[in-house]
Formats: sequence, structure tokens, C-alpha cells
Amino acid sequence: MPDAPAPSSSLLRHPGLAAVIGARALSAFAGQVQAVAVGWQVYALTHSAAALGFVGLAQFLPMVAFIFPAGHAADQHNRQRIVLACQSIELLAAVFMAYASFTHQLNATMIYGLVAIFGTCKAFEMPAQQTFLPSIVPPALFPRATALSASLFQVASIAGPSLGGLLYGLGAGVCYSLCAISFAVAALATWSMVITSPVRPRQPATLAAVFGGIAFLRRKPTMLGAISLDLFAVLLGGATAMLPIFATDILHAGPWGLGLLRAAPAIGALLVAAVLARHPLGRHAGRWMFAAVAIFGVATILFGFSHSIAVSVLMLAILGGADVVSVMVRGALVQLGTPDEMRGRVSAVNMLFIGSSNQLGEFESGMLAAVMGPVAAVVLGGIGTLVVTGIWMGLFPGLRKLDRLEDITTDTV
Repeated sequence: MPDAPAPSSSLLRHPGLAAVIGARALSAFAGQVQAVAVGWQVYALTHSAAALGFVGLAQFLPMVAFIFPAGHAADQHNRQRIVLACQSIELLAAVFMAYASFTHQLNATMIYGLVAIFGTCKAFEMPAQQTFLPSIVPPALFPRATALSASLFQVASIAGPSLGGLLYGLGAGVCYSLCAISFAVAALATWSMVITSPVRPRQPATLAAVFGGIAFLRRKPTMLGAISLDLFAVLLGGATAMLPIFATDILHAGPWGLGLLRAAPAIGALLVAAVLARHPLGRHAGRWMFAAVAIFGVATILFGFSHSIAVSVLMLAILGGADVVSVMVRGALVQLGTPDEMRGRVSAVNMLFIGSSNQLGEFESGMLAAVMGPVAAVVLGGIGTLVVTGIWMGLFPGLRKLDRLEDITTDTV
């Protein structure tokens, strides 16, 4: 089979692609700006570290509670309308937050409630939104389209916190106004999409149907191996949770150093995603994934031992770039290896795994650091990532032998 076409113009010939990845990037950008503003504002209102934890909890609990019904809804109803409804609710919530901030009526309790609304919207929006890309581009272009989407997502991840922190000096209401504008443009982009999808059979909302994504993954060892490998890599290699400690006590870099450390993984991810958008992996995708997770582990270990800000930034950029390779392979398996009528539910499981690994990874790193110190916690996490990589290579030979991403079908995983 010939290699995927190289010119970037081949991607742009798909009219819906810009709307799909643009809407996703704008939603991510708005979420990043909002997270910065909410954190600053809640702390300014309460002066409580525990209150910041409640913000995360208020967003995470609705995600856990609704993600499986949301996946079922995405497979039973019009996915474009689901995403549009969620982005419209997010727009209205951001407008209310901006108005209440400008008029000094917004308090911590109201913020918790609004954050819970955002968490509920994300639970329904993300599984449906994840199904758009395979409906827009053919399998041969899917890896490059995923890399392009990841590039814009990383730009949003870098620009959002930076701009949010800068604009917060003008007031939280300014930040929330920018969020509202971003959600409005994202909703317009979603509304403009022309997506044709086959008629999907309707299923009642039984437990077997709602949790069908889990049952499907149990029958697909290659896909399950990719999702679980990424889960454990993030769970064990949670070096980013320790960045404030490293910046202050080990690297003695101060606030500017912390900002640089936080930006480094996204910058590395952006560079690798930009390269992969033009030059896809080609052959031996499974081996590339295992190699990328191993590099992630090694970079985590070297970061843990580093006492140089330059070396630390480099290691974080490398692990961010390695993570993109893993994300691309996993995304191709989940979207191309899943029949259309199951994509919402399988995407919901994938989203839950990603969210859980990030949250639990930060908790695991924090607990280990409290017991044995931050350096030992990070190094041990990197070693654990390498051990899991070796075990998974033996447990999931189909993933190790995975070849071209564009050849993935529902029968190959």
C-alpha cells in the first residue's frame, strides 16, 4: 500500500476539517483560560488551598458520573447537536461568570456550581466530538489529521494559561469574556460542519448498552493494550505534578522557571505533532508507540535527577513529544478500529482513562513525594513506566506488531 500523501494541501481539501479541529482547539483554549482565572479567583475569595482542591473535584465528579451515559447518548443521537448544545451551555455559563465578576456578585459557591456545569458539558461533549475526525477524513489521512489537531491543541495549551494569567491582571471578568468569545466561535464552527454518518441502530439505555464500550474493549486486546499502556505511563510518570517543588527547592529557578517547566511538555508535544502532521509514522506504529512510552520513562528519570534548569526543560520537552506519539497511535486505534455505532461509548472509556490517569497520577506523585521526597518519587515513577512498557510488550503482542495506522480496521485490532 502506498504511503500517505505528503502535501499538507491534501488535508485542507476536506472542508469540514478546519471546523472540527478549530472547534476543539478553541474549546481547549477557553478551558485553559478559565482554569487559570477560576484558580486565582477562588484563592482570592477564600485564601484556602483546600478550596482549590474542591474546584478540581467539582469538575471531575460530573465527568465520572456522566461519561458512560454520555458515550451512549453519542451513539444514539446526533453527535453534532450534542456538541453544539454543550458549547452553547458553556457559552452562557461563561457569560454569566463574566457578568457576575464585573458586578462583584460571583462567590466561591457559585463558582463550584458553574465548574460542575462545565464538567457535565465536557462529559457529553468530548465523546461525541472525538468521533468527528474519522467522519471527515479518510483512513489514509487520519494520522496526519490527528497530528494537526494535536498541534493546535498544544498551541491552546500553551497560549491559554499564559494569556489567562496576563488578562487576570485586568480582572477575572475579562478572562471569562474571552472564554465566552472562544466558546461562541467554537459553537459556530461546530454548527457549520457538514458531517454525514451512517444510520446507527437505536438501543435502549440498558446497563449492557451504556457500558458497552468496556465490553467492546475486552474483545479488542490491541486497543485495550494501547489505552491501558498510556494510562499507566501517565499514572506512574506524573513528573508535572512535582514541578512547583522542583522549581523552588531543587532547581532554585523561581516563578519564571516554573512557567518554563510547565510550558516545556506542551512545546515538545507541539514540535513533534507538527512534524508528524507532515511526516506520519509509516511502518511499525506499534513499535513506535512502545519506544515513545519508554522514552517518556527515561526522560522522566533524567528529569528527576537533574539539577540544571536547561536539562530539566529539555527532558520535559522530550517526554511531551514522546506522549504525542502514544496519543496518535491510541487515537487511530480507538477511532479507526471501532465501528461508528460504538465510537461514542469507546471514546467515553478512553476519555475516562485519560482523565483518571491525570488526576490519579498527580495524587500518586504527591503521596510518594510526601513519603520519600520528590526526586525519588519522580525517578521511581519513570522506572515504573519502563517496567510497564516491558510487561505490556509481552502481554499485547498484537499492539507490538501493529504496522500502518491507516490500515487499521475493525478487524485488525
